[in-house]
Amino acid sequence: MGLGAGIGLRLPHLAALAAGDPPAPPPGLWFEVHAENFMVAGGPRLEALMAVAARSPVALHGVGLALAGTCPAPARHLGQLRRLCDRIGPVLLSDHLAWQRIDGGRWHVPDFLPFPRTRAALALCIANVHRAQDGLGRRLLIENPSHYADVGGHDLPEHEFLAELALASGCGLLVDVNNIHVSAHNLGLDAGLLIDCLPGDLIGEIHVAGHRADAGSPLLIDSHDAPVAAPVWALAARLLARIGPRPIMVERDGELPALADLLAEAHQAAALLEPAALLEPAGAA
Repeated sequence: MGLGAGIGLRLPHLAALAAGDPPAPPPGLWFEVHAENFMVAGGPRLEALMAVAARSPVALHGVGLALAGTCPAPARHLGQLRRLCDRIGPVLLSDHLAWQRIDGGRWHVPDFLPFPRTRAALALCIANVHRAQDGLGRRLLIENPSHYADVGGHDLPEHEFLAELALASGCGLLVDVNNIHVSAHNLGLDAGLLIDCLPGDLIGEIHVAGHRADAGSPLLIDSHDAPVAAPVWALAARLLARIGPRPIMVERDGELPALADLLAEAHQAAALLEPAALLEPAGAA
């Protein structure tokens, strides 16, 4: 069986899953972890992940490659990530379309920062993705970012930027549907149109997650600390109805529920991959 619905595997649930398979898993269950939490030489955390990977598919989701920056990941970072990949054998490997480093790499900010989608920025991203893929010996999937304001100065809409990046570098795309919902709300855009413009043949993975309203503004925050909202499920169904089944993962980073509750959301995601769901009209929401 191929990859179906997965969950983001965070440290509080790692030990339980290392000890055995969860009860009543959804079809094709897989797990995704933040790579940087395991880029170590050894220890119980890495051993637990390797125990999970011995029985179940594991994907690695990076948060440190800074693929849109002028200060990309140092060679040491790439080397550590490659060693982790060699140990785990990830079924998918991904990172973000954003930048995090400034001042020659002396400062690393704890967020994914936006940039003007210019032709010059596209060339920089292509070079960074080539460098990362060459260093890792694996294909990357690149995740679309969340937006809270439009920085302006764009030459390309985001879907065209992502498509040209993938075609020029050989990478694939990770579509975070929650990011699209959040960005559309914050920028006053049509989330359905954004979903419909994505190049389906380049999409290798889908994320769904929760968000929250910002108490001091009309913004939505990509917080990953709540259940997946109904509009996000609807957008994911709309995308899958158009492009066909893809590995889909429920991402939760804060206010972690019990493992059984997280797996219940994975069952909801798995239902979107059923043949009847995939026959829904592409415009259904």
